[in-house]
Amino acid sequence: MLEFITVNTHSSIRIDDGKIIYIDPYDIKEETSDADIILITHDHFDHFSPEDIQKVVKQDTVLICPEGMEVQIEGLPVVKAAVGEKIETKGISIETIAAYNKQKPFHPKDNGWIGYIINSSEYGRIYIAGDTDITEENKQVKCNIALLPVGGTFTMDHKQAAELANTIHPEYVIPVHYGSITGTPEDGERFGRAVDKDIKVVFKM
Repeated sequence: MLEFITVNTHSSIRIDDGKIIYIDPYDIKEETSDADIILITHDHFDHFSPEDIQKVVKQDTVLICPEGMEVQIEGLPVVKAAVGEKIETKGISIETIAAYNKQKPFHPKDNGWIGYIINSSEYGRIYIAGDTDITEENKQVKCNIALLPVGGTFTMDHKQAAELANTIHPEYVIPVHYGSITGTPEDGERFGRAVDKDIKVVFKM
């Protein structure tokens, strides 16, 4: 199910929608050199890894990142994106959504870090939340597919992520950001049990 989406590990996501889109490539095992677009949510090591970016870039790859990030990768064009922006690149429409913690210090709202909505002509709106808690912004998201962090500590835990899923009510939801750096392998299953039964939970890790 949803074979066009791969979660490599943690929050490292690959989407094949005619164009190849990577989100936060990390712990990439093999050099693929196939990325049309790379989306970076923020600059923590497990989300912005220049070493792993180099494994997936090709000659015409475009990288999109939050406007406050310092990105220097030789030969790679970089688009800086603000919260609430809409970007058109390589025939793909991409929107940015604020991603931040409300009570924790790890992802301050003032940093301007972001999640993304990819508008797919075939699959609808795909929301990649990034490292975030439940916020007023993401409770308003309209999407067909959502990829939500569930591991807690730095983001929502599985209960909070299920609450967000039940609020925005996509057709499909994929849990990420658990089972390695943070959270346990069981967090995905706990999340799945807490999500409304008419939302299809798809496990990719």
